[in-house]
Amino acid sequence: MSTLVVTNQKGGVGKTTTAISLSASLVGRGQRVLLVDLDPQGNATSGLGVKKDGSRSVYDLVLRDGVLADNVSPTPVEGLDLVPSSSELAGAEVELVPMLAREYRLRDALKQASRYDTVMIDCPPALGLLTINALAAGDAVIVPVQCEFYALEGLAQLLTTIEAVRARLNERLKVLAIVLTMEDRRNRLSMAVTEEVHRHFPDLVANVRIPRAVRLAEAPSHGLPISMYDPGSRAAAAYDELAAELWQRMAATVPIAMGGVV
Repeated sequence: MSTLVVTNQKGGVGKTTTAISLSASLVGRGQRVLLVDLDPQGNATSGLGVKKDGSRSVYDLVLRDGVLADNVSPTPVEGLDLVPSSSELAGAEVELVPMLAREYRLRDALKQASRYDTVMIDCPPALGLLTINALAAGDAVIVPVQCEFYALEGLAQLLTTIEAVRARLNERLKVLAIVLTMEDRRNRLSMAVTEEVHRHFPDLVANVRIPRAVRLAEAPSHGLPISMYDPGSRAAAAYDELAAELWQRMAATVPIAMGGVV
């Protein structure tokens, strides 16, 4: 089993869309995937058409020592399960502070996830204890970066945090890729940002870039990943190609269970 963490402390960069779309693409490649919605906003939960009723949630799993099987919900994608977010998660940062081994709560909970080939964690847009929990549990990190003016803002801080977690909490953690999202090749600024990110992080930037697309933005309102909402779209093809690229990177850097053909 491999655990992938999708994170960026900036909001609106396509983080949740990337987590959902990559999860669905990996299922299409033969993987059994568990998506963990660690964001109190719960966009991955609503984006897959799952209700945030609190009966099953990541809060119960992490804060109450819940059983994983009792907190998993099915999704419209056969082979993709979800641990939903809940409104209670909003206070989790404070509640985690006095807990013993607080940085490892999620890691310990995911020891029950051995039936899955891949666990995908969608983090909140902040570098708090929830994100630290995700990084402490992860094998590799995917960082979505929007192709806009402030793309590099905070990216160095995030990479420094990842390095600190690797040094102190999780020595196996690696940055798998920086993924450029919402690219508009007709826009000179978008292309300039793409070149700038490549210049600063040439070895980390994924070759596949995600285009800005109306259908991609519409998909969450229908509770479906882009691969089901509009499988013939450029965005669906891009995420499928990105999944293949990231899988090859994982195979080269992280021991994983190769449960499908890429």
